This record gives sequence, C-alpha cells and structure tokens, in this order.
Amino acid sequence: MYKIDLNCDLGESFGNYTLGMDREVIPLITSANVACGFHASDPNTMADAVSMAKDGGTEVGAHPGYPDLLGFGRRNMVISPDEAYAYTLYQLGALDAFLTAQGMKMQHVKPHGAMYNMAAKDYALAEAIVKAIRDFRKDLIVLALFGGQLEKASRDLGMRTASEFFADRAYNTDGTLVNRKLPGSMITDEEAAIERCVRMVKEHKVETIEGTDIDVDCVSICVHGDNAKALSFVERIRAAMAAEGVALCPLKDIV
Repeated sequence: MYKIDLNCDLGESFGNYTLGMDREVIPLITSANVACGFHASDPNTMADAVSMAKDGGTEVGAHPGYPDLLGFGRRNMVISPDEAYAYTLYQLGALDAFLTAQGMKMQHVKPHGAMYNMAAKDYALAEAIVKAIRDFRKDLIVLALFGGQLEKASRDLGMRTASEFFADRAYNTDGTLVNRKLPGSMITDEEAAIERCVRMVKEHKVETIEGTDIDVDCVSICVHGDNAKALSFVERIRAAMAAEGVALCPLKDIV
C-alpha cells in the first residue's frame, strides 16, 4: 500500500493578525509545520498551534525562517552559515519549549519561504541549517525539496530525510518552485492540484510550468496554510488519497 504524509504550514498568525485556518486544518493533516517567531507567529500562537495539534493527534515540526516579519520570510537575505546555524537553532528551541510543556516531541524541521528556497540551491546554507537541526536533536526528520541541496546536505550528514511535493505550487524544469511573483506560480484549480498529487504518488512525476515532466519521488504533500483554498485542498486531497488506496500517516511512520 502507498503511504503519504500530508503537511501544512501553520501557526503563522501574529498578535491581532490572524492568518490561515489552523483549527479547521490541523485535525485533517498528519504533520503541522509551526512557525517559530521569525517570519511569523508569537508565543501565544505557537502555544495554541501545539495545543490544537495535540488535540487533533497531529505531529508537529518546526518551521524556521529568516527574521523578516514584514516580508513574511519570503524575501531573500544574505546571511553567513554561522548566522543560518544560530537562527535555526534559536527557533527550534523556541517551539520545543511549548512542545515540552504539553508533553509532545518535535517530529521534523522544514525551513520556511526564502530560507527553504535558497537552501535548495545553496549547499553551504543548507549544511548550516542541517547542522543546527542535528545538534539540536539527531533523530529529527529534515523535510526538504526533492532533489535540492537541503535534501542532499541532510543525507550527507546522516539525518532522517523526507522529500515533499507541493500541491499548490508550480515547478520549474530544474525541480525548483516557480517564483511567487510570476504568473502561474500558484495552482488555484483544485482539480488540477488533486490530479497532480495522485500522479506524484503513483507515478512520481509532475508537469512543470514549461509543460515537461520531471521526477518527484516524495513521501509528503504540502498545502500552504495561507492559501485561501487550503481547507478545501486538504479535504479533497484526503478524499482522493482514500479513493486511490493511499494511507495517510505522519513522517515518523514513513521515514
């Protein structure tokens, strides 16, 4: 039987500003990537996200990003490997405090936004991020873009590694994600998103924005929590996987 993890970026509200539908989405996914305060979130938001995950039986992972609240962590930053290490380690510690307080254990780490995309191309940056994860806890799972430098660095450093597929993002021929500023970067057609997910699971292929097929052998599907259709996507992906005989389970049961 096929197995797949369904992850979503959550806990991204800040103060009086609410983003996403955490309460509705969390019970429907198997892994939640919770923001750690740099690109989004705050202490109360992190505490609430962890509590909701505990109630929903959903595994929690850290979603560290660049220190860029104003840009939601989606603006590229030039930082040294030492800074990348420190930024990552700091954020893992912040989220872990709330997990520990609620008797939970962190399952995985997935960098956010520009940090994620830059680490997919920059091995030195990726290596620094993975070293921070390894030094924090060796058994954590690194969730990364298939075929990217973060995935490579994670495997090189002997970490448990999982590759993810993006249900609502377009791909370039080199396997990277299409820049959000470009037309067609987001997949808003639910039918197309579902078909892409099923094909990835069964054929390990996806059609790029240029119209060619590339390999994407992934064990997790990501839906972005700030996507207006996130809840509908999650519900329909679950139904499609069930119809195809695909079991949904957390990363720790796959990797």
